[in-house]
Amino acid sequence: MSSAASTSSRPSRRRGPAGWPLRTRIVAIMIALLSVLGLVVGGTAELYLYNSLHATIDDELDEASKRLGLGPPPGGGSDKAPSSRPNFTTSQQQPDLFDDSSSTLPRGVPENAIVLMEKTDGSLYGGVFGISESFTGDTLKELDDEQKATVLDEVPADGTKVDVSLGGDLPEYRMVKEVKGGKVYYVGISLAETNSTLLKVAGFTGCVILGSLLIAGWGGALIVRRTLKPLDRVAATATRVSELKLDAGEVRLAQRVPESDTDPRTEVGQVGAALNRMLDHVGNALEARHASEMQVRQFVADASHELRTPLAAIRGYAELSRRSRQVVPDEIAHVLNRVESEAKRMTALVEDLLLLARLDAGRPLAQDPVDLTMLAVDATSDAHAAGPGHYWQLDLPDEPVTVVGDGARLHQVVANLLANARTHTPEGSTVTVKVGSVRNAAVIQVIDNGPGIQPDVVPRIFERFARGDSSRSRAAGSTGLGLSIVHAVVTSHRGKVGVQSRPGQTVFTVMLPLGPPPVVPTAEQRPEMLQPAR
Repeated sequence: MSSAASTSSRPSRRRGPAGWPLRTRIVAIMIALLSVLGLVVGGTAELYLYNSLHATIDDELDEASKRLGLGPPPGGGSDKAPSSRPNFTTSQQQPDLFDDSSSTLPRGVPENAIVLMEKTDGSLYGGVFGISESFTGDTLKELDDEQKATVLDEVPADGTKVDVSLGGDLPEYRMVKEVKGGKVYYVGISLAETNSTLLKVAGFTGCVILGSLLIAGWGGALIVRRTLKPLDRVAATATRVSELKLDAGEVRLAQRVPESDTDPRTEVGQVGAALNRMLDHVGNALEARHASEMQVRQFVADASHELRTPLAAIRGYAELSRRSRQVVPDEIAHVLNRVESEAKRMTALVEDLLLLARLDAGRPLAQDPVDLTMLAVDATSDAHAAGPGHYWQLDLPDEPVTVVGDGARLHQVVANLLANARTHTPEGSTVTVKVGSVRNAAVIQVIDNGPGIQPDVVPRIFERFARGDSSRSRAAGSTGLGLSIVHAVVTSHRGKVGVQSRPGQTVFTVMLPLGPPPVVPTAEQRPEMLQPAR
């Protein structure tokens, strides 16, 4: 359930165009604009061609109507079946369209023309005529009743030319209604060739547009990628700077955007120039911060070093006064004991400050093999002698765990952790020291079953002069530098230290590299990370 909650709380990654890279969006916008432009141009050309071809058809339809000799049907419009041999004449007189005389088709009548005559009863006679000039009985193709009804319904009486789809195996026709000599005729010309031309032009135009879009997309991607290379270099510079450790120590911001990418006349150049100016300001601020830190560290080191001599003198005089042969009053003896005790405490504080100053200055540490198993045994024995009221336990592996480092400083790390557990837990508490190893790292854990650390104190527990909450009882005061020294020494050994605490269990974990390269996992470990030795 917690996993599902964490997944749902994680911000979802945008999958729409807003989450695309800049170059992808530019190319997509360009392709979209070209597509719209291609559709507009192609549609306009197709519309113009449609109107042009239909104008030509209309002219042909007018010419065909003039050339066709239209006359009354045989029998004066009776329902007698017409002859199957329609004859056309080229005479100047108004001929009969459907009679038994022999004549020829007037010139200029297109292929597959439709000629229909409306009889007195409202029915239509006629059909599709062939292309030959001399007609026989096979040149007329009668329309069925449904097709004739379609003609009657769709062709207007005002002489407007319309496109009529008759269905079946007949193509679409351009038709007009003509009234001549009191008789009604329907004349149509096939649109098969026209529609075929429109379809071919549309297909060709679509292929050209599609090919143009592919070429434009490929070429646009290359051009955009090349154009945005300066922006990639600016981003690479910013990425390298973001990977630098800027929180402590001397930092040199040598990374800068190349001069060629800082041209103020271009947008990318403006970004590059602004980034360089920002890096200059940040570099100056870091140099000032480092100089201030070095001054403070040098002051602490010098002060600590200078304080060692008078403190040693105070302790010496206090100890010498206690060894005097003359009787010292009890009140004076108590005062001298307190002076000596505080002098010792202040000497320890000065030594800790001096050690931290040296570690901050990057003083080299010894690089000797150190057996962490024996180191834990010795430190635990010392802690047992200093705190007999606690229960001290060791959990060691069968094989020794050896690292390379400064044995005295690593001993101080374990001793400080044990002293911290002894100081901040009541008597009767159990303190366990575990030693083991994980991949690439040696691990030391100090575990106590005391009251724990307040959650708001944990993030700053390794800061200097940080003090735990009053709920962690202590029998003696502390300087607040013990855990700071632990952190500084472990960091100087390229290791990591962390803490996890809850009421009834506090775990300090120290992780040190077993060897080069110093790849050490994060020290956010649980108490069960190291299995008990068997």
